[in-house]
Order: sequence, then structure tokens, then C-alpha cells
Amino acid sequence: MAYNYEVTVPFLLDWFDYNARILPWRENPKPYYVWISEIMLQQTRVEAVKGYFDRFIEALPDVEALAKVDEERLLKLWEGLGYYNRVRNMQKAAIKIMEEYRGEIPADYKKLLDLPGIGTYTAGAVASIAYQIPVPAVDGNVLRVTKRMACSFDDITKDSVKKELWQELYDIMPQDRPGDFNQSLMELGATVCLPNGKPLCDKCPVMHLCKAFKEDKIMQIPVKPVKKERRIEERTILLIEYQDKFTLHKRLERGLLAGLWELPSLDARLRPGETAERLKEMGVELAEITPLGEAKHIFSHVEWHMVGYHVRAGRLDLSRMEEKKFILAGKDEIDEKYSIPNAFSSYIKQIP
Repeated sequence: MAYNYEVTVPFLLDWFDYNARILPWRENPKPYYVWISEIMLQQTRVEAVKGYFDRFIEALPDVEALAKVDEERLLKLWEGLGYYNRVRNMQKAAIKIMEEYRGEIPADYKKLLDLPGIGTYTAGAVASIAYQIPVPAVDGNVLRVTKRMACSFDDITKDSVKKELWQELYDIMPQDRPGDFNQSLMELGATVCLPNGKPLCDKCPVMHLCKAFKEDKIMQIPVKPVKKERRIEERTILLIEYQDKFTLHKRLERGLLAGLWELPSLDARLRPGETAERLKEMGVELAEITPLGEAKHIFSHVEWHMVGYHVRAGRLDLSRMEEKKFILAGKDEIDEKYSIPNAFSSYIKQIP
């Protein structure tokens, strides 16, 4: 028997009225603000996003500014949030909005879905929060909350499960407050019906309607398949200094960290002597090499185990370096211009 989510609506809305966190994009829910915040919040916690959101909006206050900004500047504004394809798709979407909708984000769920980088969740969030269009926004928080309410052991990673829930919520969506209803589910999942550890059931406004709570199965739901183990990659990271500047390398336009600047790296964990030999092959005449310690960075399916070295170069074969997409940049340029992925942060912060 399907769960009747409609009975939860008044309790969730009343709870949201008194417990919603104060967030910049909520205080002023312009379509542009809602869109930017929702893309930023994918894979990133709310508290971490606040500062990035303010900085981004100050630099790019509207769709036109986003459409026109230089990619290097755009990536720098996004630095630290990761998953850089998100912001590249945002710019593609902004260009399409300028060309097809005169700079106005369309107040239409299907047209939102047609924009680059916008799926059913983001389209639902923008449509309901910014335009009060009664469509669901089903993300991980919403799936967890609703499946616990229903005591459902459906695999929440399956598209069929997400589509079924979308339709169930669409059918009971409050016509007068769709944005608040969607946000109440998201907020409950983020602050009470927690993803990790024991949820705060005593603070839940629908505890009395939650089947998983009544049957003591909260910790068994939601159901997901066991994740595959991440592939471990050993790397040697090089902070190469030459004439008070540092070497950066442009990654290929495909694959992991596509098209981003990085510190030069070698596909193995090398000792200082081995590193010196590889540097010679790269056209780097070594003056001094100093260990910078070990670091680890976790991607979705890959885990980098790194060792780093500060390399002072006596001479660089610049022609060979440029041919392989290397540049020299001062510390100020790295701080202000070039976007370096978080994977290298342990070594970037050691730039003298």
C-alpha cells in the first residue's frame, strides 16, 4: 500500500515556518540566486556554500554577467567547490538564456530541464522556489526522508524509484506553497533526518507519521547498493620554483579535472633521487629538492595518495615546457587568477 504523503504537508510547512535556516538565497529567492545556490549545493554542505555564493554573486550578479565572464575568471570564482563541469554548464545555460529568453530564466519546468546542467531536481527547485510552480524537487535528502516515512526498502539509486516518488509528491503538492514544501523536506533531511549517524527523531514534526520510526527501522533506510572500492593512485606532486615563479600545467580537456590548471605531477610515488631523474627528462635542471610531506585526496571513484617536493630549478628548458602546456606564474597570479583544484591544496599552501 502506497504511503499517503499528503497527511504530512501541514506538519512540514508549520515546522518549516519556524525552523528554516536563514540563507542568502532564501532571503532573496530570485530565480538566478536559487539556480546558482542549488548548483553549488550539489556535493557541498550549506555552511561551506554561503561564502562561495556571496563571492560569486558579487562578481557575477546576473545571467548576463555569467554568460560573458572569461572562463579563467569563472573557474577561479568556483575554486574550492570542485566538480568544475557544474560551473561550465552554468555558463552554457546562461548563454542559452541570453540567446533564447532575453536573459530571463524561464518560468517553465520543461524549459528549465532543457538548459545545460539542469536535471529534474534543479528544475524542480528553481520552478517551485523562485516561481511557485507546483513541481517536486527530489534530491538525496527528500528520498531519505520520504522512504523513512513510508518504511520503504526501495533502492533509492534507481531511476524508477525516483520517478515514482516524483509522481507521488507531484500529486499531493500544495498549490499555494510548493517551494516551501520542497524546502521543508530538504531541510528536514539536512538538519533532523540525518544521512550519517542517528537521526534526531525527537525533533521531527512528522515522527508520529513515520513508519520506520514506529517499526524501529530508521537506521536500515534508505537502501543503497554497496559502493565499489575506490581505485588508489600513487602520485608525486612537484612545486617547481624558478626565478620566483612556479610551474603550472594545463590538464587535458577530458577526464578527471578536465582543462584545469594543476601542479605538475608524476604517475608514481617517487623518492627524491627518482624524482630528480624524471625532472631532468622534463628539462628541469635541479638546484635543490625539499620534501613537502604526504597528502591524500578523495574523488568519486579515485583516491590519490601523494608525496610532494619543493623543487628549486637552476634552469628550465622553457620551449619543452610550453610545448607540454606548462606556464610560470607568480604567487599573486596563483592566488588571484588561476584556479587550482582542491586536490593540490596541501602543496599550494606551502608556496613560500
